[in-house]
Amino acid sequence: MKKIVKYALISAIAMPMLFVSCDMLDEENFGKPTTDAMLQNEENVVSLVGQAYADLRFMHDHWGYWGVNTLTADEGLCPIRKGGDWNDGGYWKYLNTHEWNAYGEAFKNIWNCTVSGSVLCNNLLQTLYMNEESMSPETYAKFVGELEVLRSYYYYLLFDSFGRIPYMEDYSDRNEALLEPYVVWAHLVSTLERNAPNMAKVDDANRTQYAGRCTQGFAYTLLAKLYLNAESFGCTPENVMAAERTCDVHNGKKGSKPMEEVGIKIQSTEDFYTNAIRCANKVIESGAYIIEPDYFTNYKIDNIGSRENIFTIVEDGLTSTYPERDEYACKNKLRITFLTLHYKFQQRFGMQLDCWNGFCARPNYMSIFNDHDVRGAGYEGKGTMDSKQWGWYLGPLCDADGKVMLDTDGEPIDIHVEIESLDAADRRDGARMYKYELDKEGKYKYMENDFVLFRFADVLLMKKEAMLRGGQDDAPGIEDAYINDIKKRTFAYSTDPVAAFDAAYPDAFTTLSTDLKGGILAERGRELSWENARRRDLIRFGQFEKIQYVKNTSESRRWFPIPYSVLQKAVVDPKTGKKLWTQNPGY
Repeated sequence: MKKIVKYALISAIAMPMLFVSCDMLDEENFGKPTTDAMLQNEENVVSLVGQAYADLRFMHDHWGYWGVNTLTADEGLCPIRKGGDWNDGGYWKYLNTHEWNAYGEAFKNIWNCTVSGSVLCNNLLQTLYMNEESMSPETYAKFVGELEVLRSYYYYLLFDSFGRIPYMEDYSDRNEALLEPYVVWAHLVSTLERNAPNMAKVDDANRTQYAGRCTQGFAYTLLAKLYLNAESFGCTPENVMAAERTCDVHNGKKGSKPMEEVGIKIQSTEDFYTNAIRCANKVIESGAYIIEPDYFTNYKIDNIGSRENIFTIVEDGLTSTYPERDEYACKNKLRITFLTLHYKFQQRFGMQLDCWNGFCARPNYMSIFNDHDVRGAGYEGKGTMDSKQWGWYLGPLCDADGKVMLDTDGEPIDIHVEIESLDAADRRDGARMYKYELDKEGKYKYMENDFVLFRFADVLLMKKEAMLRGGQDDAPGIEDAYINDIKKRTFAYSTDPVAAFDAAYPDAFTTLSTDLKGGILAERGRELSWENARRRDLIRFGQFEKIQYVKNTSESRRWFPIPYSVLQKAVVDPKTGKKLWTQNPGY
């Protein structure tokens, strides 16, 4: 059993609240008024703030943010299997082909969970604002900053999905407008820039303590993502500098310029990338993170101590109070590996939970991996049958004696890349994600592996890309040793790993090729598979509409539709009688 930190436990204890908050749009007062005495105790404040992380637990679900990001990109696929498994009314196929509509369950879940999480952050912030005098200045600043940054992350998830979103920074404010993406972007950047310098810093002594929490490394990583993707969000130097605050805030005034408040000036598109580099360098220079020599350390059952992971959703493997009810009663909801593995894996490893034989990789995506790349699917075509760890499962599924197991049709189970049909795929079609260590023990729970959201490798790749896009480097070369470490572990089974990497991927860090198999786009695909990065990467490179199996190639698909159920509840303008919220273009 992994070591569970106190903060993670707080989120688990708060799970009953999650099931209420994630299904609602109306704000509720979750944070009850607290006494002065309570807020003078830092452990009590930790307990209070810990509630705000609860809604993140559904973001790695296949019916949430992770599912739609994976299945709409080239890295993921969920075909209907022969016999109708995974049909679900064609829902997954619509994501695969970009033919979704505003009735999608995952879109509703993303909207509800992120809105709920942001509202709860504002509620808890209001509690701290009202009790500032009861707390030490250090404690107050630390936890206000943590909540404001976490709120920004909830809004980032909402914003990345839908573009135009409601935005509030004060719990008492009721912003009735859907703000344009560039306005939201300016709000997020301003909040993060203001708080990042004062956030908690991670080191080897406190790494476990801050697992699953917003830290300085997290804030600068999120900032780097916002700057790198600014143009893909519709930002220009002119519109972000002109953007005004749209709501009253605790430390600002309505109508002020968010970017000017934090002294950030964007005078050219290159400035977006210069700032991305600056923020990436902050993470690198902190010395808090390394490239783990073993890629799979980041995904082990007990990966809470990974020195590469910057932000994770902590999973503790706890079951519900009444585990006898059914397997879905568990508090742990990470089930990526169960989603992808063939049904017979349960029998092979004596697992007490079913494997679902659903999600796999699009065939074209697997072609970006060299046969010697540990992040790929197996050395020299041998598949995963050998004893080495690989990122994707391909090849025969063997029993404990090494004999190939048979499927229900009497045929050997040999997992292969090809997909026979999106409408009637064979049970053995499609490479399966295998980089998360398989948690084979325990009943009525899923996986204890913490779900990886931000990693140091991503920071290094973002810096390299921002440099290629014209950004100016204020600390040139500090990333080079870490880049070499990525190369070494990628070809760990080669006699000269760096040379092997350079021979296999000569342009991995040097070009902005829009070829899905080339340049830094392909390297990000190899390094960050199924980590919520690929959809936005493809959009930024102009390739989102060009991937395998896509039928609807409209650029309007780069934003998801505002859920129909949300628009039905939209606020009505009392003067015109019309709803203030409108659907995103193209839907």
